[in-house]
Amino acid sequence: MSVTVVWSPVRPHVLQHAHKGSLMSDPRNVAHAKKVSQEKKHQVADVDGHDARHGQPGKKSAVATPKTDPASASATVGETQDTSADPAAQAPAARRAALEGSLVVLAQLKDLEFHSRAHLERLAAIQMTVEDELKQTDLGGKVADVYAVQSAFQTSLTTLLEAYKAECDRMQGGSA
Repeated sequence: MSVTVVWSPVRPHVLQHAHKGSLMSDPRNVAHAKKVSQEKKHQVADVDGHDARHGQPGKKSAVATPKTDPASASATVGETQDTSADPAAQAPAARRAALEGSLVVLAQLKDLEFHSRAHLERLAAIQMTVEDELKQTDLGGKVADVYAVQSAFQTSLTTLLEAYKAECDRMQGGSA
C-alpha cells in the first residue's frame, strides 16, 4: 500500500494524502469541503458569548445594542469633522475633482454640439427634399421652422461651449 502526497492548488497550505483513489479530484468535492470549513469558522465567530442556535427564527437577537442620545451623537459627528485633515490640504484635491468633473461636462457639451450640427445638416437636406423634389411647400415651411429652432439651439450651445471651455482653461491654469 503506497501513500502519495499531493499538493492542492485550491488550498495550497493543505497537503492531501491519497490512498488508492481517495483523492478529492472532483472540483465540486473540493469546493464543498472549503464551504463546510468556512461555515464552521463563521459559526464559531457568530457565537461570541451567545448561542445562535437557540434563537427563534424571525426574532431579534437578545444582544443589547448601546443606545446614545441624539445630542451626544451630533457632538461626536462635529468632533470628527473638526479633527479631520486641514482644509488647506483638501482644497487642491477638491479643485482637481472639480476640474475633472468640468472636463467631463465639457466633453459632453462638445458631443452634443457635434450632434446638433449633424441635425442641422439633416434638416437642411430634408427641407430641400420636401420643397424642391416633392413640391410640398406648406410642409417645407414647417421643416424650415424646425430648422430655425435647431439653428437657435446650435448658436446657444456654441456660446455655452465656448464659455465653459474658457472656464475649464481658467481652472487648469489655476491648478498648475
